Amino acid sequence: MVLLSFLLSGCLTSSGPVRSGTARVVTTTENLGPPDTTTNTGAYIGTAEYRIGAQDMLEISVFQIDDLNKTVRVNSSGQISLPLIGTVLAGGLTVSELEVLLATKLSETYLQDPQVSVFVKEFSSQRITIEGAIGGPGVYPLKGRTTLLQAIAVAGGVSDLANLQGIVIFRQVDGQKMAAVFDLQAIRGGNVEDPEVFGDDVIVIDVSGPRSAMRRFLEAFSVFSIFRPY
Repeated sequence: MVLLSFLLSGCLTSSGPVRSGTARVVTTTENLGPPDTTTNTGAYIGTAEYRIGAQDMLEISVFQIDDLNKTVRVNSSGQISLPLIGTVLAGGLTVSELEVLLATKLSETYLQDPQVSVFVKEFSSQRITIEGAIGGPGVYPLKGRTTLLQAIAVAGGVSDLANLQGIVIFRQVDGQKMAAVFDLQAIRGGNVEDPEVFGDDVIVIDVSGPRSAMRRFLEAFSVFSIFRPY
């Protein structure tokens, strides 16, 4: 609840939770874009722009040379160690940039025109925080493209006290704090999009009842699934 109180402190100001005319409206969460933190230490999971981070697990393969295929975890310094090549700085590179770097190093001495493939098996550098009426509140790594429903399931599912129409995702984009409220029942029924979550997202599940800590904040969101400043 300390985290929840901190988040709400910026929302419940004297001018109201959301000032009239300042909301940034998007038709789907895909139009919102990734959080600011994805520009350097990580990136939008599932695209070629993902930037490898510490603790990510990579599957590296070299075409027709099985002895060079290896699964490695990026260490805290952003480095990996591979046969023939040794230590390589992978942190901060996109998948395609790392593929080119490894192919270049192998071709310098050992191979002619090697074809290197890199697959990110676990996106451990990307983490989300889940708080509120949830079975297992805490910080969880993203192990691939993850939706809101999947994130809630990983955290043990919502508790019996959860307000299913009060699922809030907090995110910072372009230097601006954004939030959106989601209706879990509508998502489960396939009536609205199950939004993708990103590294550094904070997901808060409201508790049922008129006196919940988030009640005033939720009342400001008359439309679900729309990200807006707060």
